Amino acid sequence: MRLVAALITLVLLALAPAVPASAAEDPPVKGLFLLTDYPAVSVRPGTASTISLRLRNYALPPERFELSLSGVPAGWTATILGGGQPVAAAMVTSNDTTSLQLRLDVPANAAIGTQTLTVTAKGTSTEVTLPIAVTLAKDLPAKLSVEPELPSLRGTAKSNFEFQIKIKNDSGRNLVVAVAAQAPQNFETSFTEQYGSQELNSVPIEAGQSKTVKLKIRPPSTIGANRYPVSVKATAEDTSADTTVALEITGQPRLVITGRDGVLSARAEAGREQPIPIVITNAGTAPADEIELSSSAPTGWKITFEPKTIDRIATGQNKEVQALVTAPEKAIAGDYAPTFTVTSRGDSNSQQFRVTVATSTMWGIVGAGIIAVALLIMVGAVARFGRR
Repeated sequence: MRLVAALITLVLLALAPAVPASAAEDPPVKGLFLLTDYPAVSVRPGTASTISLRLRNYALPPERFELSLSGVPAGWTATILGGGQPVAAAMVTSNDTTSLQLRLDVPANAAIGTQTLTVTAKGTSTEVTLPIAVTLAKDLPAKLSVEPELPSLRGTAKSNFEFQIKIKNDSGRNLVVAVAAQAPQNFETSFTEQYGSQELNSVPIEAGQSKTVKLKIRPPSTIGANRYPVSVKATAEDTSADTTVALEITGQPRLVITGRDGVLSARAEAGREQPIPIVITNAGTAPADEIELSSSAPTGWKITFEPKTIDRIATGQNKEVQALVTAPEKAIAGDYAPTFTVTSRGDSNSQQFRVTVATSTMWGIVGAGIIAVALLIMVGAVARFGRR
């Protein structure tokens, strides 16, 4: 008996979960449905509007459905489109959807009010309808919105800043939108196409659509480190919208090379090392770090610096170094223009110096001796051969 009872219990336990599970399942969706996302729309008289439709088949065999419209007011033109062309019938396979469109052309003199149009899909065994309420409304006032993709950009005074500005036409008609920017003094601003370089001051935008333009801003190279706001305004007809973008200007070193007391010239003697004092000034808005000096000069010249590198020059400060210049021993007397260059992280600058080279005194003495010897030889020759 105990064995029989145990077997009965096991059978009941095995069957127990099966009963509620089958009862809990919802019956599957089955049938044909004619759907739209917006069954009530507003249309402006004198315009055309398109309404998206979907013919959905849930678990029914494929079937051909005749399409028709009713309730179309006099003077209106209503057309069912499939694949961009007028259609009178559609087929939809099992568990699939066929996309359709209802195009409405409303005359300009149509009376203001609401009309209900009914779309019907009729097959051999199934018929579905979809009522759509169409309200005729006068023009809504123009409405714009302006939104930058990035409201703030960071860079130095030498950077070119580019903002992507999205302008949306939220009105019911096409607009030509003028764009303008108000920036601090000496800032350069311009608008261009999003993916082009053509400058513009207005852009056409269709009703309900948006366009993105590029705002280019170039600050003056001498501007100090700070935050600089720039206002952007879009205007069309009797409406406008504005927004603000900002430039975060970081400090930038600016190195200037000059001679002591501003003198950019020096004298040197051929074959001898001549020190030339050079003053390096940081006229920028941030410290200059890791400063290194270099030069370019005529062939045969030797130029070194003492020191060759400088760790840092603070804003508004200067450092003096010595350029040790050696012209070749056989250099011709005259003016030469070697170039001294200073480079740091973030900036570099060059400056030419005029160096007047004089020949060595020893070479003058040697030259004079050579001339004297030549004269003695010539005089002796004349005296000897002149008697004959």
